[in-house]
Amino acid sequence: MSQLTIALALLGLVSPPTASVHPAVPASKDEALKIIRQIQKADFEADQAALQRGYDALSPFASDPQLASRILYWRGFAQWRRAINGFNNNVDPKELEQDLKQAVVDFRASTAADPAFLDAKIATISCLGYLMYMSRGYDDRIKDLFAQSGPLMKEAKAADPEHPRLLWVLGPVYWNTPAERGGGQDKALAGYQTGLEQIRKRNATPPADLLDPTWGEPELLMNMAWSNLNREKPDLSAAEQQAQSALKLAPNWHYVRDILLPQIQKAKSPPKP
Repeated sequence: MSQLTIALALLGLVSPPTASVHPAVPASKDEALKIIRQIQKADFEADQAALQRGYDALSPFASDPQLASRILYWRGFAQWRRAINGFNNNVDPKELEQDLKQAVVDFRASTAADPAFLDAKIATISCLGYLMYMSRGYDDRIKDLFAQSGPLMKEAKAADPEHPRLLWVLGPVYWNTPAERGGGQDKALAGYQTGLEQIRKRNATPPADLLDPTWGEPELLMNMAWSNLNREKPDLSAAEQQAQSALKLAPNWHYVRDILLPQIQKAKSPPKP
């Protein structure tokens, strides 16, 4: 339990702009897409206030039954990323917990509106993992959260085992699980590689619904870069290349530009005598 708790706590960071708006999109969906792009931009920039504004701005669209499942997903996304960015920026844990719990509420509402929408379930798994991490020392709370996340994990794996955002979420779980128990660093990196191939393949075709999430390529590259920096035998050249590739896709990504890449470059520099 403790290994899985720690593993799930390390789940992912952020997401890239969605596809451009199709000219035939109704005005309501067009406006919602603009807000979603603002949310994604704020996520990369770790702009907590803008993420909250985006969350609030999407509220009126959630009443449209044709849009509800995706709007609720992106509202949950805004709260989810407020929490993830907050972990990196020492935000009050009570605020992080509140954001994560609200994200779970929205993701579950998205699932209720469209039970076949897998991305909402994957995002719920991530949020529950963070809540488990924050519940260290409270075994009953962790058991309850694990009981909620376990069936979702099983369902997601059965539904689409090569789903790129699922592999992004599973990577840290594998990373922190011993090889003899089905995990390991090599398995995590292999999953990221499969996810990267899948996201490029799947995003070559426009999504059926322009509100569907398509993020994942820079995130997978970032996780690969972090992994190559921190693995038992670091591959710093690969880490730097992957971080730079992520930045080409998301030049305003605060975490990669200002935190991860400098860490990689520092590791590549020989120690001063």
